Amino acid sequence: MKPQPPLNTNRPLAREHYEEFRAFLEKACGIVLGDNKQYLVTSRLARLLGEYKVDNLHQLIELMRGSSQRGLREAVVDAMTTNETLWFRDTHPFNILRDKLLPELQRSSNGPIRIWSAACSSGQEPYSISMIAEEARAAGFGASKQPVEIVATDLSKSMLEACKAAEYDQLSLSRGLSPERLQRFFEPVVADRWRVKREIRQRVRFQPLNLLDSYLTLGKFDIIFCRNVLIYFAGERKLDILWRMHANLKPGGHLILGASEGLTDVGDYYQMVQCNPGIIYRAT
Repeated sequence: MKPQPPLNTNRPLAREHYEEFRAFLEKACGIVLGDNKQYLVTSRLARLLGEYKVDNLHQLIELMRGSSQRGLREAVVDAMTTNETLWFRDTHPFNILRDKLLPELQRSSNGPIRIWSAACSSGQEPYSISMIAEEARAAGFGASKQPVEIVATDLSKSMLEACKAAEYDQLSLSRGLSPERLQRFFEPVVADRWRVKREIRQRVRFQPLNLLDSYLTLGKFDIIFCRNVLIYFAGERKLDILWRMHANLKPGGHLILGASEGLTDVGDYYQMVQCNPGIIYRAT
């Protein structure tokens, strides 16, 4: 068999193929691609185009429409929604959690403190939250205080499996994680790979969730982290997500967004709280 030439990821996409793919992705997971993201799409899907021996996005979409191609559809969404992240990204939300929210909740809660990490990607956010909870406990909360439970969700099932394994290479560990926290909360596995220690892992429960679907089975939360996610959704879908997250917050619970994200048209549901530095939102 004559070998196939390598895919040229620099070749521009046909406009109609790009528009067709944009419509598929928005329907599948709510993400809205901009007008000039053709290179991003081509580069992220190059491996799948080669693996399934198709030449363009139109052929890939036609293949996905087959009733037996659920795995391909999931792989395409995985490729387009998997993003790199950092440990303790932006710092301020984790300082607010440690210095303000956890102490307040430990004084007022009658049950476990529940935190949701939405769109948790490769697991750095929920594990960072768990490290903060462990540091707070060691600093004086004591064993008799309320335990912290963390639910971490993501659209990508393959990414969630990697999260559960809780193993990271040296490069990913160098992004936002201090040497002190590395030594305290990780154990070496092989070569340059480290695993999150059990006391940090056991607070976190991972499960698949599309943010367009129902959140009812998740229960109520004291805090929701939904950071650097809403920027990918169109206005109406974004508002719908914010309203439904409000329904999953306990009275007076807090929503924490990304540094570049803010709330509009939901003033009846959330009140801005200035934390100096940083801003969070309280459910009204």
